Amino acid sequence: MIPTPSGAGSFLSLGQSGFHRVGFTDWGQQKKRKATVCVHGLTRTGRDFDVLASALSEYGRVVCPDAPGRGASDWLANPGEYNYPAYMNDMSGLMAHIGAERVNWVGTSMGGLIGMMLASMSGTPIRKLVINDIGPLVSKDALVRISRYVGAAPAFHDLEMVEAYLRDVHAPFGDLSDEEWKHLATTSAIPNGEGAFQLHYDPAIADVFTAGPVEDINLWSVWDRISCPVLVLRGENSDLLSAETATEMSTRGPRATVKTIKNCGHAPALMDQDQVKMVVDWLEN
Repeated sequence: MIPTPSGAGSFLSLGQSGFHRVGFTDWGQQKKRKATVCVHGLTRTGRDFDVLASALSEYGRVVCPDAPGRGASDWLANPGEYNYPAYMNDMSGLMAHIGAERVNWVGTSMGGLIGMMLASMSGTPIRKLVINDIGPLVSKDALVRISRYVGAAPAFHDLEMVEAYLRDVHAPFGDLSDEEWKHLATTSAIPNGEGAFQLHYDPAIADVFTAGPVEDINLWSVWDRISCPVLVLRGENSDLLSAETATEMSTRGPRATVKTIKNCGHAPALMDQDQVKMVVDWLEN
């Protein structure tokens, strides 16, 4: 059975055009100063971490935010504000809101890039960083693949159709059980007000892909400034984190520990018990 969060919250964050509300699910004992922040991928929500967060909550508080434009967080009036400096500001506000001056960070894809950027900064609150299937170098070919489905706004007659869509688009997540796919469908869609369902994110987050030509992402200068311990998880068949880039991540900058997850691509869902144990053991031992 997939666990459910012990609580939820939100706070106001300031962007260029005004304030917006950022929502998060909350796990564990709020009185403990130790905290872990888990941040999702581009079109996902914090509920992707329900299984991992439940396991980590035995050791302290765990918060799983929804980036603006996703899940329980506000959609932004100006799509140009869906960018990494703004996300970093939001996550800084989250840590201030929960009173955490030192945190562990688990980031999948986009969440991993946010974590990398925050960890590279002077005085960072990140003490340990887990990066799930992303790295300092991302090819434009992989970004083009993502752009083909990001921004689409399909309507689904029921949650079974949502699940079928996710099984297709996110097949690289790995060999998930029927219960796990159903959980992702339930937490990835909301009623559209017309008797159907829509995906739980603002299609305008795709504007970054249409604003100009798609180019490689190169953040090696960011990576080389990170000094905290880093665990990198790579899907065996990932097209966003190549084996070559993962190897280089182990030899420069923070010299990360790299683990390859078999039978999946971008990105491991972190719902399998072996994957969960891998993350928990590394963070807590």
